[in-house]
Amino acid sequence: MGSSRSSLSLVPDGQQLLQETGFSAAHLLRLHERFRFLDKHGRGHLRSEDLEAELSLNPIGDRIVGAFFQPGQEAVDFPSFVRVLAHFRPMEKNRTCAAVQPERANSRNRKLKFAFQLYDRDRDGKISRTELLQVLREMLGLQVTEEQLQSIAERGIQEADLDRDDAICFDEFRKSLEKVNIDQKMSVRFLE
Repeated sequence: MGSSRSSLSLVPDGQQLLQETGFSAAHLLRLHERFRFLDKHGRGHLRSEDLEAELSLNPIGDRIVGAFFQPGQEAVDFPSFVRVLAHFRPMEKNRTCAAVQPERANSRNRKLKFAFQLYDRDRDGKISRTELLQVLREMLGLQVTEEQLQSIAERGIQEADLDRDDAICFDEFRKSLEKVNIDQKMSVRFLE
């Protein structure tokens, strides 16, 4: 393990990312190797096309790729890459909450915010019927008819839209997923 920590000096913002994301030194080193592999041109950053091939089989891969980039941003550096991936790190069991510690990216709340943003394409703080329908089309594709998709979207809005404004805000989204094990749904066992 000592060699992992000493090699961490090769990772941009390594010590800060250890604290911020909860990844181990070994995981950060492996993620850095993966980042460099994806950066085929050695630019020190990734563009959307560098990530698209990795997620080409995921029905919402383009939305996930989009999550790596802020509006107007065309490239992502290693620290930003790791910060996004931290949303998919499993939550720690028996972790004590210290009042001074910032909320980790892999907390239930941050995972839900990340998922919400995958739906809220126009970033207005609400998931409209149209946005929900777009995600359903991407996820279910030709497996169901357009009429079935419309029905699923309608039912989703009706069940989650507590204030009856015909859209789902984050609080409604969070409430609708209270009984869902979001950690199980949004966790990737990194580099085990």
